[in-house]
Amino acid sequence: MLGLNSWIEDLLEVANRERRIVQSVHQKENHQINTWWKESGLGEEMKFARDQPLKWYLWSIAILTDPSLSELRVELVKPISLVYIIDDIFDVYGKVDELILFTGVIKRWDDACAEQLPEYMKKCFKVLSDITNDFGNIIFEKHGWNPTRFLKQMWANLCNAFLVEFQWNASGTLPKADDYLKNGIITSGVPLVLTHLFFLMGQNIANQSMDSKKEEVPLPNTIFLVAEILRLWDDLGCAQDENQNGYDGSYVECYLRENQGSSYQSAREH
Repeated sequence: MLGLNSWIEDLLEVANRERRIVQSVHQKENHQINTWWKESGLGEEMKFARDQPLKWYLWSIAILTDPSLSELRVELVKPISLVYIIDDIFDVYGKVDELILFTGVIKRWDDACAEQLPEYMKKCFKVLSDITNDFGNIIFEKHGWNPTRFLKQMWANLCNAFLVEFQWNASGTLPKADDYLKNGIITSGVPLVLTHLFFLMGQNIANQSMDSKKEEVPLPNTIFLVAEILRLWDDLGCAQDENQNGYDGSYVECYLRENQGSSYQSAREH
């Protein structure tokens, strides 16, 4: 019995040492992320947007749990943060003409056209451009290929989907549930974030022979299924969870409009 107690004590000591090591790694990463966020200037420039670097970092920890993946966690927070910021631009603050112009700039990735943007959008595009180019360079150095073109197309797809969502809400038009969900899978940000993740991990999931004129980036269907789960899970909550003033729709609401007579509970169960 004494031997068993000694073994348990040794195991607990090892576990505590491991916890302290991992805690130290996470503290270092959190410091790096906060430093990057402050230097980006987005928090100061966009007072209307969410300023939650710790929350964004928790997404990164949840996705990449291995302590050895420190560099990847820090890099992944950057596109995650921009998804939230751009979402707030479309949902909370941007005017329709600004949003159309912003989407066009992202689609063309045109620095000259970006000069026409209001200052807060210009700042956002600059940070987005920097992190996208940095990603391309990091992946090229590590794995020998550069996915920058695909990443730019993913950001264009995201902004276009945000614009569609904005126009539905501005017109008071509820789309069909399937149309809402197809668009909502993109606005969840999951396809974009997971694409960055797979590239960081050396998985070249995009088709290098893809026609550059096509808007669709061919990705594994698993990515879109994960995005569908997250979108529906998010829609079972509400925007108030984020203390936002914006509204970006709900699959439940679209389903109820299409299925007259259905109860709210049956829509949630569906």
